[in-house]
Amino acid sequence: MRYIVILRGVRPAGPPPDGLMEAVMQLGADATAAGALLDNGGLAPSAAGARVSVAGGELSVMDGPFAEAKEYISYAIYDVHAKQEAVEWASRFMRLHADRWPGWEGESEVVKIFGPEDFAPPA
Repeated sequence: MRYIVILRGVRPAGPPPDGLMEAVMQLGADATAAGALLDNGGLAPSAAGARVSVAGGELSVMDGPFAEAKEYISYAIYDVHAKQEAVEWASRFMRLHADRWPGWEGESEVVKIFGPEDFAPPA
């Protein structure tokens, strides 16, 4: 089963503390070695994006930035046996930030990516 983990957070002023990025890279290497991590990457601030929506049958496009306090920061795609494994990888990532960057706040959403196993076979 594949899951996407999307990280949103509020970045404290200043650069990340020493050792944080190295710890994040090691966690990514561990997840890759375990065969769980398929892809990951950082996401640009919402000022570089757009929101496309439909309401009342009308399509609208709004350029960023958006008013939300927490910005999308990064994503990771995991291939695991159960949701709890994806939650565990996300928790480890969040713990690294909580332990190493005082004042950092964020949240990760763990969302299942549909696969063929999620649909009934053709009749």
